[in-house]
Amino acid sequence: MIGKIVLLGIICLLVVLFFVFVPVGLWISAVASNVKVGIFNLIGMRLRRVMPAKIVFPLIKATKAGIDVKVNQLEAHYLAGGDVDSVVNALIAAERAGMDISFEKASAIDLAGRNVFEAVKMSVTPKVIETPLISAVAKNGIELLVKARVTVRTDIDRLIGGAGEATVLARIGEGIVTTVGSAAGHDEVLENPDEISKLVLEKGLDSGTAFEIISIDIADIDIGRNVGATLQSLQAEADNKIAQARAEERRAMAVALEQEMRAAVVKAEAEIPKAMAQALREGHIGVVDYYKLQNVLADTEMKKSIGIGANAYAEKKKDNNVND
Repeated sequence: MIGKIVLLGIICLLVVLFFVFVPVGLWISAVASNVKVGIFNLIGMRLRRVMPAKIVFPLIKATKAGIDVKVNQLEAHYLAGGDVDSVVNALIAAERAGMDISFEKASAIDLAGRNVFEAVKMSVTPKVIETPLISAVAKNGIELLVKARVTVRTDIDRLIGGAGEATVLARIGEGIVTTVGSAAGHDEVLENPDEISKLVLEKGLDSGTAFEIISIDIADIDIGRNVGATLQSLQAEADNKIAQARAEERRAMAVALEQEMRAAVVKAEAEIPKAMAQALREGHIGVVDYYKLQNVLADTEMKKSIGIGANAYAEKKKDNNVND
């Protein structure tokens, strides 16, 4: 009796382990959807550490949509780190849109890090990208702030290895700056903003990218700073500082020259007493002549002092009269 109970318990445990390990529910769903997935295939997925639900449900979806994919293809893509569901959704969307995309190409795009489903959707429904405000300066020095809307469509053939949205926006910004910069004046750009779109489109900015530019529309143009006048003002200020520096240099040289001349005069005056003494010793000048010279110098100093005092008195009197 005990042996039968133990045997029954072992059988129940094996049945539970079987249903836990073997996704019987998925197998039933696959059979009901007319998808050929064997029970041993599901067991093999478990052993290969593949989640059966990640394979069976996309396979059911693809079969119902009429997409011919194999279990081994989906399983290999999953093991490679790809998103099986996204690839199947992309194949279904492409088939509905009449696009010819093979499973190998879709899986390669997915493994390259691109969202293949979004790429297919953008191929069918173009996406509008809005650029930030782009600063450009016309030849007359007026800055224009331009904002553009770019309509792009994914190019599936160039999606692997092609540049992304950031490159497209950078090229469009470069094209706008070049176009505005070649205009003679900002008024020309404001009168014909569509010329920017035409010239930028002619440059083939989508070359080497994963997108095809359908149209470029100028959304807004604002007038910014007068860059030319600002640069001229800065240049004038710089020239003024240079002129001031040169004038200060000349003034310093003049002061230095004056000091040198004063030093020369002082040096020459220092030689006068020696010359006088030499003249007295040699008899070229007498004592009486020497005293006459001293009287003349004293008289000159007195007259100079009187003149300075008279001038100061006159200035003081003038100031008093003005104040009165």
